[in-house]
This record gives sequence, structure tokens and C-alpha cells, in this order.
Amino acid sequence: MDFAYSDKVNALRQRLNDFMNRYIYPNEQVYRDQIAASGNPHHHAEIVDELKAKARAEGLWNLFLPDKEYGAGLTNLEYAPLAEIMGRVGWASEVFNCAAPDTGNMEILAQFGTPEQKQQWLMPLLDGEIRSAFAMTEPDVASSDATNIQLTIQREGDEYVLNGRKWWTSGAARERCKIFIVMGKTDPNNPDRHRQQSMVLVPKNTPGVTVVRNLPVMGYVDNESHCEVAFENVRVPVTNLLGEEGSGFAIAQARLGPGRIHHCMRAIGVSQRALELMCQRATTRVAFGKPLAEQGMIQEWIAQSYLEIEQARLLTLKAAWMIDTLGKKAAQNEIAMIKIVAPQVNTDVVDRAIQLFGGAGVSDDFPLASMWAHGRTLHIVDGPDEVHKRSLARSVIRQLTHKES
Repeated sequence: MDFAYSDKVNALRQRLNDFMNRYIYPNEQVYRDQIAASGNPHHHAEIVDELKAKARAEGLWNLFLPDKEYGAGLTNLEYAPLAEIMGRVGWASEVFNCAAPDTGNMEILAQFGTPEQKQQWLMPLLDGEIRSAFAMTEPDVASSDATNIQLTIQREGDEYVLNGRKWWTSGAARERCKIFIVMGKTDPNNPDRHRQQSMVLVPKNTPGVTVVRNLPVMGYVDNESHCEVAFENVRVPVTNLLGEEGSGFAIAQARLGPGRIHHCMRAIGVSQRALELMCQRATTRVAFGKPLAEQGMIQEWIAQSYLEIEQARLLTLKAAWMIDTLGKKAAQNEIAMIKIVAPQVNTDVVDRAIQLFGGAGVSDDFPLASMWAHGRTLHIVDGPDEVHKRSLARSVIRQLTHKES
């Protein structure tokens, strides 16, 4: 088992870190100012396009996609430390065309799309010309069990007709979002609950598609947006089916394996940056006659945070290595574990940093409050902690009660 960084990965890490230092960190305030000046919280900040051109010119583009025909051809293990670096700033991934939900959407379009679908939607996404959204979660059912979804996809002649509501459809309010991948039921009476669903491509401007509202996250109105979307008698050609009828659940699972690696490594990047901020603050602030860094409680926080980050990073790299070498099915326990561990590390480390910063920590003068709010959502995103614990426990019970004596 070897998940050390190769020379190729270390070279990419160096180039990516250099880019972050030269262009991303110095422009964090520029990004915020451009959105504020527009009066639209979902405005596409002009600085992003400027930096996208630079990133593409430097070959730091589509790093997430393992298919060499379309992307950088990196394995999950090779991409993981790069996702960590990009994750340190919330909007940085978009600069490198590595932002969710586009990454997952591009992966399944590359894997399951027809030549026509790839030409119409995948290529503009790969070029960073448009954005996309993934519509699965629904407000009226417990979507932690994806077989519960109720949006209907009924075939009428050469068209599918969609009816239902989705929410937490990330990116839907952004002007550049042009295409939804929508999961719904084409065969609700199929005795196999995992064959009832299908996915279809729905252009955002299709009649009957309404972005009802954006949903704030802990009071934050994200630039990315997380929307409730209504589909009322939405008609699309049957050629917009992704994969085959009944394959929607399987495609969703294919999308989520690598996506969880990306989410967890970005969360580790956030945690690492919070730890660095904590150390900087601790060495420059004095309380009760000595620097915070010399206070025993603060040292315990810093040591514990470092331990947790390193453990989460190693476990996530192991999961990435297992996906690459043994496949997603063999890595399902490790994928469940990182999806439990990384969000917890994120919220714990950022919470300690907030406490160390005091009143400044809960203000918007520093990124910690936003880091905490969005890190808290990771306990729910891509399956809540409890679902992953349930899956992991069942697997462990099977392993430990079926061993030969």
C-alpha cells in the first residue's frame, strides 16, 4: 500500500501553490468586492475569468478528470492533494475548472453521455464556458435515501415529461448555469427500488423550469447559490436520457465515489488553513501576560487539530488509492469513513480557531465563520453522517461475524 506523492504530483503541488500565492490569496478581497459592487450575490466575479485564463495557460486545468481524452489523466490519489490546495479558498476550484457540481457532472457525461450529449454539454463545460447543476435532493422526502425521490419522468412519444420539485441544487441561480442533470423516476413500480430512477439532461431555459429561490446556508447567501427548482410539465427529447432508463441510481453512485474524495480533501484544505490562521493568531496575541501560543490550552488545541488533520488526510489518501487500485466497491468502507471523518475534523478545527480568535472569529473580517458554516453542511452533503455510519457498521458486522474460526 503506497500513497506517497510522486514526483509528478509534487511538481503539480508546487505549481498550484505558487499560483495560489501569486493570484488567489491576493485577490480574495477583489473577488468579494466585485460581487458586492454588482448588487447580485450570484454575480460571476470578473477576477475569476482573468485567473481562469492564467490557470489554463499554465496547464492547471481540468485536473480532476482521470480520462486523458478530456482531462489531466490523474488518478484519484494524484488529484487528492491538489484538491486540498484548491479547497483552501472557497472559489479557487472554479479558477482551475475543478469546481463542484461541474466536476461530477463532467465525469458522468464523459462516462455515460452520447457523442451528441458530449458535444453539446461536456465540451463547453470542459472549456469553462458554462456551468451546470445536479438536481437530486427533494424537499418533500428524506433524500438521504435516494430511492425516495418523487420527481416523475414520464415518456410521451419522443419526449420525457418531468414534474416535481428539487432543492439544494447548487449553482442554479448563476447566469452561466445552462444545464441540469435531473434524477427522477421513470419506472416507479419496478420491484427493484434501485432501478426505478433515471437521469435526464434538462437545459435551464426549458419551459416549465423555474428557479423558485436561493437557499441561504446558515445565513450566508453564497455566490454559488443553492436553489429550489420547480419542474412543471417540462418536456425534453428522449435523446436527453443519460445512460439508459433505470440506471439513474447507479450513475449517481458512480458520480459520488470520486466526488467524496474531492469533498473530503477540500475540507482538509479548509482545516489546514484554519490551523495556520490559529497558529499565526496565537503567536501575535497576548493574554494574561504571555502570548496565546504559550497557553497550555491553546497548545492542546493546536496539537489536537494537527493530529486530526493528518489522520483525515492519510485516511482520504488511502481511500483514493483503494479506488484507483481495487475499485469503488472495494473502497466503500474507506469512502464511508472519510465522509464521516473529514467533515468532523473540519468543524472541530475551525471551531477551535474561532474560539482562539474570540470575537473576531465570528465576524466576517476573517474567513473562519464562513468556513464553519459551510463545513457544517458537509455532515449532510453527499449523504449524512448517519447514513455512512449505518453502511459502515453493517459492513463491519458482516466482516467480523463471517470470518472462518
